[in-house]
Amino acid sequence: MRSEPLAWSPVSATAASLLEEAADLLVLHRDFAAALEKCEAGCDSLGPGTGPESSAEVKCSLCVVGIQALAEMNRWREVLSWVLQYYHVPEHLPPKVLELCILLYSKVREPQVMLEVCSSWLRHQPNKSLPEYGALLELHLLHVLLPLGLFEGAEELVRGCDAFDSEQQLAFLGTICESRCQWTQREEMHSAAEEKQEAATETILGALSQKLLTMLTLLRRALRSMSSHFYLLPYKKMLLATFLLYLVVVRLDPASPTSLPFIYKLVQLFRQAWAAVFSPVHRRPVQN
Repeated sequence: MRSEPLAWSPVSATAASLLEEAADLLVLHRDFAAALEKCEAGCDSLGPGTGPESSAEVKCSLCVVGIQALAEMNRWREVLSWVLQYYHVPEHLPPKVLELCILLYSKVREPQVMLEVCSSWLRHQPNKSLPEYGALLELHLLHVLLPLGLFEGAEELVRGCDAFDSEQQLAFLGTICESRCQWTQREEMHSAAEEKQEAATETILGALSQKLLTMLTLLRRALRSMSSHFYLLPYKKMLLATFLLYLVVVRLDPASPTSLPFIYKLVQLFRQAWAAVFSPVHRRPVQN
């Protein structure tokens, strides 16, 4: 006699209704924030425990829709913490949720986020009997360990995994070896590019240093020549001419007849200063 399917509890039925609304908001209306709110409400209604199998499936589906909503809103950095607030520890994550997290963080090129999470999940003994264990181990190998250059850990994981037969182990070890060679080639190319850039930088800095040294030498010579020339200037006459210029411009009216003697003296002093500045210091003796 065939047994009839068990009816859902009122809590599971409420969560399933919220799941349906969240899926409609995500796919049909493209309202990702509202879909996320429905998923959170559904997960909160189920409580922290795993509950019966039907509740676990609804909770997993709610998390899947929530992950997609977060990714659509470019809030992928919050995905792992958002999921763990409902499952608390990585070992309890459903295989589907863990798969989505691995693929998401691999796509955004941050596989290191999933390193400890996947390792904890794969080491958990009850998870090894799940039918998805081998597929998740392969995802962890290809999308987490190899992109991070953890080749020794990948080899140990493949050799110690009972989910792979000998042919699969050889195939994965070959993939690891190929990835290691590609990694080494990239490292060598990167090192060569860095050395070339450092050499070019040293050449440019050397040329700039030489130019700067030449400019400083020329500047020192010019300052020395100017200082030796300014020592010969008649400072008293220059100061007196400046003072008279101040009197004429500020204190006196150039149109007034009383200011004409001062202007005349000022012109004479400027002529003498001009002759002293621009005449040669040493005049050659005149040949008779």
